Amino acid sequence: MSEAKEHRFPCDQCGADLRFDPSKGQLSCDFCGNSEPLVEHYRPAPITEQDFHKALRAELSAGEMEETRVLSCTNCGAQVEFEPDVHAAECPFCATPVVTDTGAHRHIKPKGLLPFALEEKDAKAAMNTWLGRLWFAPNSLQKYARKGRKMQGIYVPYWTYDANTRSQYEGQRGTVYYETRTVVRNGQRQTQRVQRVRWRGVRGRVGRAFDDVLVLASRSLPKRFTDALEPWDMSRLEPYSPEYLAGFRAEGYTVSLEDGFDEARHMMDRVIERDVKFDIGGDRQRITALQTQVSDVTFKHVLLPVWLAAYKYRGRTFRFVVNGRTGQVQGERPYSAWKIFFAALLVAIFAACAGYLYAVNEGLVQLP
Repeated sequence: MSEAKEHRFPCDQCGADLRFDPSKGQLSCDFCGNSEPLVEHYRPAPITEQDFHKALRAELSAGEMEETRVLSCTNCGAQVEFEPDVHAAECPFCATPVVTDTGAHRHIKPKGLLPFALEEKDAKAAMNTWLGRLWFAPNSLQKYARKGRKMQGIYVPYWTYDANTRSQYEGQRGTVYYETRTVVRNGQRQTQRVQRVRWRGVRGRVGRAFDDVLVLASRSLPKRFTDALEPWDMSRLEPYSPEYLAGFRAEGYTVSLEDGFDEARHMMDRVIERDVKFDIGGDRQRITALQTQVSDVTFKHVLLPVWLAAYKYRGRTFRFVVNGRTGQVQGERPYSAWKIFFAALLVAIFAACAGYLYAVNEGLVQLP
């Protein structure tokens, strides 16, 4: 097995490692302030689709694979790339100490990525604003988060899938109509309109070309967090180049290509069902049989930018994630028992006062 590649970009002026600066779109040196255009280092291959079935048969060319050194978290299962001189670290996803070196991890090389557009200070400001809107969050946690360590920039792995589908269906089209009925209520005759549905059997075909069905390729973050960070501006996807990762970390995928496609199929099936119902038409639709043929399946491994903070607070880990492009924030919602108690107490006092004033106004209670 070949050695894992190491990518370093030394500063021309002082020799320190350059990092990708989202605000400038360049490689910058934090020590001497030197900046270098990305174009000097940037020689990416174009973004191309890869054959899904060839990948399942392990028939991708050697150039489509790469090896990186990763540390695996025993708590959340994340596999995060680290530099060769790192022997112990803290998992950026759950703040658990990580000391296990799993060595080189061989995987499908990313084809594209969305570069970070927000700096750490902007992501932290967005997170603090979000925390400030959580009324029942403990004040001490909010202060701890504001004064805590820097957030970590992580490129999170995703799969995208393209496919052509052709579906045959059988079903029923319902047409709504109304009947007028006469009923007797309390000795009186009344008329009322009753809705009815007339069903007619139908069959047909629909087709759709799916493009870039996006599936999270990691299990280290709750899917509800990452789903809430969408939408991603996939039209701005850049060809993969390690220069974009300078100063950031990248997570290795832990959801296999095949498992990812199973999830993509569920997404496709929901869209196909909507297409079928639209094709059936009418006021109501029923699908009794549906068969779909899938062809021309291709995929890409892409990386999307997330600013991440994981805080240990009173024995619990709270995680906050920020979309590295838009500033959208999601995270755990901690609750303060004291705040909830006092809020409930205030509501009870307000209700009691309102009830007392109502009773006085109605003469049910005499003022002293």
